[in-house]
Amino acid sequence: MRRSKRDMIKRAFERGYQMGLSGRSKETCPHGRGPNQLSWLQGWHAGHVDQWDGATALTGSYQLSGY
Repeated sequence: MRRSKRDMIKRAFERGYQMGLSGRSKETCPHGRGPNQLSWLQGWHAGHVDQWDGATALTGSYQLSGY
């Protein structure tokens, strides 16, 4: 099994970050109470702050400068 699938807290943070960065509501948290919910909400907050600062979400593509 891949390591990213085993570390559910890190994975929850990353998914929450993506939701916050894309402008979704924190009410869309898929986790119930517990450490996964807390991690998801921390990620959502970090993504939401980055969205306010002007960052944009890349959807599966990378932008290479100079190529």
